[in-house]
Amino acid sequence: MEKIRQEMRQMIQISEIELKEFLGKCFIKNFRKNEILSRLSSVPNEIFFINSGLIRVMVLDKEGKENTIHFAMENQFIADYSNFIQRHPSHYILEALEDTQVVVLPRQAIDWGYSHLKEGQKMGRLVAEYYFIYQDNRIKNQYIRTPKERYDNITEVFPNIHNRVPQHMIASYLGITSVHLSRLKKQEFPKV
Repeated sequence: MEKIRQEMRQMIQISEIELKEFLGKCFIKNFRKNEILSRLSSVPNEIFFINSGLIRVMVLDKEGKENTIHFAMENQFIADYSNFIQRHPSHYILEALEDTQVVVLPRQAIDWGYSHLKEGQKMGRLVAEYYFIYQDNRIKNQYIRTPKERYDNITEVFPNIHNRVPQHMIASYLGITSVHLSRLKKQEFPKV
């Protein structure tokens, strides 16, 4: 659990005793490639911290088509955060795209952290701010940037994503077809 220890120490002032007690309420879990971490329509009761691997967040449209809305990589927290907070059934599916190891932070651990960690409330606020900023940028990018600009920017947001994710998922994330993505890639590497 060293990675989450480091991340928490970067976010807040926390003693070794607080860390030990908080992380004692959490546990490590491994997911195989294509395994589902969080299902549609179930109330999310945990937040995940990714030690290794890659997770896709997707939503199904009315026709049942998968739409990729986010990728989460190492050293990031991930959950259907809005529904976690509201205790509502999830609209998102979280899927491991690689063999993935996470630290599971159950709701009880989060609630305990808010009440007992000196800066637990601050940590919760910082995680919420991260999600808000990410979602705000995602919405702006969809409407302000061209598909080419979104494509050019994706590796800034998700380093090495092209080597880790199938192209159709990248196209879905960008809001374009796989054919359009192929055209954008050809523009990037023109034939000589």
